[in-house]
Amino acid sequence: MQTRYTLGNRTFVLDAARAEAALAAKRVINGRETLAFNLLPLRYTWAYDLYRTMKANHWEPEDIPMHRDVAQWRSDTLTDIDRWIVRMAVGYFSAAEGIVGDNILHVVRELVTASELKLVLGRHAHEENIHADSLLYMISSLGINPHECEAMFEDIPTIRNKNAFVTRISHALRRDLDLTRTENKQLLARNLFVFGQCMEGTQFYGLFGMVLSLYRQGKFPGIGQMFRYTLRDESNHIELFRRLLLELVAENPEVWTETFRNELRALMAEAVALEEAFIRDCLPLPSVGLHPDEFVAYIHFIANRRLEGLGLEPLFPAQANPLPWLAELMDIRKEQNFFEGRVTEYRKASALIPADDDEL
Repeated sequence: MQTRYTLGNRTFVLDAARAEAALAAKRVINGRETLAFNLLPLRYTWAYDLYRTMKANHWEPEDIPMHRDVAQWRSDTLTDIDRWIVRMAVGYFSAAEGIVGDNILHVVRELVTASELKLVLGRHAHEENIHADSLLYMISSLGINPHECEAMFEDIPTIRNKNAFVTRISHALRRDLDLTRTENKQLLARNLFVFGQCMEGTQFYGLFGMVLSLYRQGKFPGIGQMFRYTLRDESNHIELFRRLLLELVAENPEVWTETFRNELRALMAEAVALEEAFIRDCLPLPSVGLHPDEFVAYIHFIANRRLEGLGLEPLFPAQANPLPWLAELMDIRKEQNFFEGRVTEYRKASALIPADDDEL
C-alpha cells in the first residue's frame, strides 16, 4: 500500500509497507539499525509512558532548602551514629550514582536498538546526574571534606566490595560482542538484572531506609526530602530495567534457562551478603530507632520482591517487611506536586543562610 501526495508538479510517494516493516524490525537488541531517531510508530509504548512519568517527576537539588540540616549538623543535637550514616550515604552514593549512569550510557544504551528505549535510558542517565548533583549539594552544604568521600569508597572495604560487584558486570560488556550468540545475550540480561534489581533495586535500600529513619525523627529534613525524591526516581529505574529484561527474554527465550535463572538468584544472594556487611558498617552499634538486624531483614524482604517481579523464587521465604512505615514514607505520589507546594521565594544558592530562630 502506498500513499501519494501531489503538490503542484511534485508527487511524493510514501510506502506504508516499508514503514510497517521498520516497525516490525524493532527489537531490544539486534533490531533495525538507523541513525534517524524515529520514535514513531512506537513498539514499546511502556517505555515512552515511563519516560513521560520520569520527566514529570523532574526536580533540582537546589530547590530544597538545607538550612535546617546545616543548623543540626553544627549543633550538638545529633549523635555520632546520625553523622556517620550521612557520611556513609554521601560516601557510597557519590560513587554508586556515577557507576549506574556510566553503565547506562556506555553499555546498555549502546546495545539496545529501539529509539524509544534509547530515549528512556537517556532520561535515566540524566536522573543519575541529578542524584550525583544532589550529593554534591549535601556535601557542600554540610561542609564535609570532599576528600573524605573519595577516601570512603577507596578505603572502606564494604563500599569497595559493593562497587566491585557491579563494575565487573559492567566491564564484561565493554567490548565488541556478537549479540546473536546466546552467551552474549545472557551477559546483557545479567547486567540488567544486577544493576536494576540487585544494585538500584536492593543494595540502595539499606541506606535509603536509614536516612529516612532519621528524617522520620525530625533529623536532616532537606537530605531526607532529597532521598525521597531520589527513591521515587529509583522506583522508575528498577521498573525500566525489569521491563527491559522481560522484553529481552521474550524476544530471546533461549536466554532464560534454568541454569541462568539459578545464576541470577546466586547473584542476588551475593548482592544481599555484601549489603548485610555494609549495613553493619553503617550501624556498627544500635541507635535510637535504628538497629542493623531490622535493616538486614528489610533487605531480605526487598530482595524477595525483586526476584518475584521476574518470576524467580525468593531467597528468604516468608520474610515480612520489618519496617512497614517505610513504605508510606517512600510513597510521595499521594502528596501535592513538589513544584506546586514549594515556596516561591525558595533560595537556591543562598539556601544555606540560616533562617530565623523560630524556623529552626
